[in-house]
Amino acid sequence: MKACCVSFAGMAAGRADNGDEVELAIVTMQFDAANAESLMAVLSKYVVVTRMQHGCRNVDLCASVTHPGRYLVIQKWTSAAAQRDHFDSEVMVEMARSCNGLLTAAPAIDLWDGASAHDLL
Repeated sequence: MKACCVSFAGMAAGRADNGDEVELAIVTMQFDAANAESLMAVLSKYVVVTRMQHGCRNVDLCASVTHPGRYLVIQKWTSAAAQRDHFDSEVMVEMARSCNGLLTAAPAIDLWDGASAHDLL
């Protein structure tokens, strides 16, 4: 099994016993809220709907303990193509439009290499 993540830095690889290749794209989006209650509602809906999208392995929504009003969405996709398709989807566009006026700045979006792929084994 080949486990890798979309990244600016490159690919991480590993192999499982069955030899099947699996690609994993990991994306984070950090949001700083101007209106935390409304943003939480938008992001909660986004996470639920995104989990139903083709190619989505998992999506988590986390709230910062040290920075009140900061939220982090962590996504894992079966491939870079699935991740790109999602970012171009109506689900993503609707979430982005719904965030209008709820943020203190544009969200920080990043692509990651996974140091491990424990959820794939």
